[in-house]
Amino acid sequence: MLRPFFKAISQLSDPTVRGVVWKSIASALAVFIILWVGLGFLITETNLFAWGWLETTIDVLGGLATLVLTFILFPAVVSVAMGFFVEEVAEAVENRHYPQLGGARKAGIGEAVITAVKFALVTVALNIVVLPLYLIPVVNLFVFYLLNGYLLSREYFELAALRRQDAVGVSNLRRKFKNRLLAIGIIIAFLMTIPVVNLLAPVIATAAMVHVFQRLSELDGGAGEIAKG
Repeated sequence: MLRPFFKAISQLSDPTVRGVVWKSIASALAVFIILWVGLGFLITETNLFAWGWLETTIDVLGGLATLVLTFILFPAVVSVAMGFFVEEVAEAVENRHYPQLGGARKAGIGEAVITAVKFALVTVALNIVVLPLYLIPVVNLFVFYLLNGYLLSREYFELAALRRQDAVGVSNLRRKFKNRLLAIGIIIAFLMTIPVVNLLAPVIATAAMVHVFQRLSELDGGAGEIAKG
């Protein structure tokens, strides 16, 4: 289960991936700062939530609430920025580890970003809905990692898999290996919450998911080699 992540980390020194890493770090930093400043302003200047007790609690906590909300929403928002770099990372991984596959379907930056934006909106909305549960110790960890593990596994898997398969095939593969993908997603969510590491996490997650897709395709009978060109 961890092997795809070790492979992804080992390729961070690859010249192509290294260039994406720096762009990803810059994008992740920008996302984090924008979230930090924006959420800080919203918390102090507006009523974010309909529940009065929740609004009061968040106002009292102030800076801590801003930091916590920033980490909660970071995985979703940074995925939008990663949409610009998915193709570069996936192609570099395939060239190094799976040269026999040949060319993949070019989704295009626009399609990847639109997909990432839709995902981000859903993720932000769901995290806001379950926000009261984040105030309960221990429960908050289970809720956060399960919810975001599922969402992140689905997002990164589809970004990697749709380069090689059609939507129906990807959906079938995801359902067949849903438990394994959830575990992978939880690892990604965990990486997204570690300071400094979270700046590299989008690239690591993308590269790792290419390996995951190829492995699941093999287990499913070589589906990863169907959709070329």
